[in-house]
Amino acid sequence: MREDSCVVRSKTCGEPLHGTASQARRWVLFEHPGAWGAHVLTDGTLPEHLAARLTAAAEELPARVLLLRRAPGVPREVPDHALFVGVTTPSGGWFERIDLHGRDGLVDVDLSPLAEERSVGGTPVTEPFYLVCTNGKHDACCAEYGRRVVDTLAPRLGDRLWESSHVGGDRFAGNLVCLPTGAFYGHLDPETALEVVRTHEAGEIDFDRWRGRSSVPFAVQSAEVFARQELDLRREDALRFVGGRRDGRRTEARFVRSDGGEVVVTVSTDRDATERRLTCAGVPNVAPVHRLVDLVEH
Repeated sequence: MREDSCVVRSKTCGEPLHGTASQARRWVLFEHPGAWGAHVLTDGTLPEHLAARLTAAAEELPARVLLLRRAPGVPREVPDHALFVGVTTPSGGWFERIDLHGRDGLVDVDLSPLAEERSVGGTPVTEPFYLVCTNGKHDACCAEYGRRVVDTLAPRLGDRLWESSHVGGDRFAGNLVCLPTGAFYGHLDPETALEVVRTHEAGEIDFDRWRGRSSVPFAVQSAEVFARQELDLRREDALRFVGGRRDGRRTEARFVRSDGGEVVVTVSTDRDATERRLTCAGVPNVAPVHRLVDLVEH
């Protein structure tokens, strides 16, 4: 990887990973093998009627819409187009799978119940599954780092691993999304990706590579990391976000511990003092930085 790539710049400057997980509560994931463009809903990657269907879901539900394809070496199934829909929440989440006979079957699926976070009639997904962004047309780093992670995880995870279109945070590639919890991990290589999956499947969190939880705002993601690090709460179910408020640059987040205690964390959000490219193709910009102000246990 070239020395001026967005991933190398992010690692070199020691940019924190926490508070960077793309925010999403409702999800629509559609299997579409083959080449992807940089912006899969608008650039001709999909036939026009399917792109319109998924764009409407993204805007009206609203939902995070991604394209999926099977990892190399994972056998294809019949029917050959899977659709996953679900919800991530601070306390977990749920997903369902619908197997489509041909990609046009997407048009016949009524996604409207998802707006109220209700079942759309699919088969419940009972095991954790994982997404790795490999959308090289969006950013070369996603493909270069992401595919290494996919090649390593595929023999372990099989059909629970999917390549995905852009999940957000190019500079944190390789990026891994754990569903149904919505936990994001970044700056993964093959070795650390295996460690993260082992840790996640044991019900714990890898603090060093955790970007945050998709169901809560960025500042709350950082607040959770600060609380867990300070109190050494590695079990994923050891802490749950229950509410908060924002006042200017400060965010107060309240969490409940599994033992019944409460933790209140205050963070301050500022702009990074250093301007740099946050993607390989982007113009220089500044990223938000979340700092711990106060942590109180009750």
